[in-house]
Amino acid sequence: MKTPAPPSRPLTDLRALTPARVGLGRSGASLPTEALLDFTLDHARARDAVHAAFDVPAMITGLHDLGLEAIEVSSRAPDRKDYLRRPDLGRTLDQASRQRLATGDGGACRLAIVIGDGLSPTAVNAHAVHVVRSLIPYLAADGIEIGRTAVARGARVALGDEIGALAGAQMMVVLIGERPGLSASDSLGAYLTHAPKVGLTDAARNCVSNIHGAGLGYDEAAHRIAWLIREGLARGVTGVALKDESGAQTPRHIASNSI
Repeated sequence: MKTPAPPSRPLTDLRALTPARVGLGRSGASLPTEALLDFTLDHARARDAVHAAFDVPAMITGLHDLGLEAIEVSSRAPDRKDYLRRPDLGRTLDQASRQRLATGDGGACRLAIVIGDGLSPTAVNAHAVHVVRSLIPYLAADGIEIGRTAVARGARVALGDEIGALAGAQMMVVLIGERPGLSASDSLGAYLTHAPKVGLTDAARNCVSNIHGAGLGYDEAAHRIAWLIREGLARGVTGVALKDESGAQTPRHIASNSI
């Protein structure tokens, strides 16, 4: 006699655990009106996030309030349209920014941070300064100072390689807006690269992603970023050579109440 299979959990239970679109139901051969309207709204939010204005003055002011003097730089993408059509333009600095960094004060440093608009300026406007604020105490506990900061328009992740090389940074952290999805249009990512230089691939980076209201909270994101900075500097590596083991030191906390 076969043992009867346990009853399956209803899809409503699964929907309570994920923002993914599951168990939407149907109306005839189509989606119910509510599900279709929700999809249309989330799609519009994602499009708006891509084309949102990057509030550079607010970023610079926010960093200044944290005791950090930031320099404004730009990629070779002249406008948002070219930025989206030509990803390569967002990976290199324009001539004026290159000269500004090359002649800047401060010399070499252990750590530099770049805040770039990326594919979701909405995410950067909402979260970047808060992440830096949460990160500073962790760095202070490890005796690590933020040597240089920059706010970059038209930025792709690899733009940090050139900025870091010109700044003489041992470690580069790029806080940048991630590609908007239908469940999160304001997700921020942090990309860490040891010994940044032009031409590196993503295999040389670590990433802490999904920093937003329904994702990773500021404090845990800061903890993970600080761990990767400390260990990356100590071991002289990032990317595939550095496994993120920060979770062994703190309980996992993914909730909206920390943002």
